[in-house]
Amino acid sequence: MQTSQSRATRTFMDYDSISQAMDGICGLYERKLKDLNPATGNITYDIADLYNFIDGLADMSALVYDHRIQAFLPNDRQWIKQKLFQHLKKLAH
Repeated sequence: MQTSQSRATRTFMDYDSISQAMDGICGLYERKLKDLNPATGNITYDIADLYNFIDGLADMSALVYDHRIQAFLPNDRQWIKQKLFQHLKKLAH
């Protein structure tokens, strides 16, 4: 992810699964909400808020290892949003 146009804000994170990566993205957003609202004890948000966070970043992508071709394939923020929706839907049930 990259939070601004400056390449210095580029950050890389490594996860063992897509599910863990989605939890990590939610965690990033939740930490930002806590930083912005330190006095609020219980912060809630919906999927649109999470999507706005992702869209507000200069860049976000996911490199996912494909065992068939033994290479990492890039996925854009739309793919990430789709996976987040599926992940959160699964957690809700």
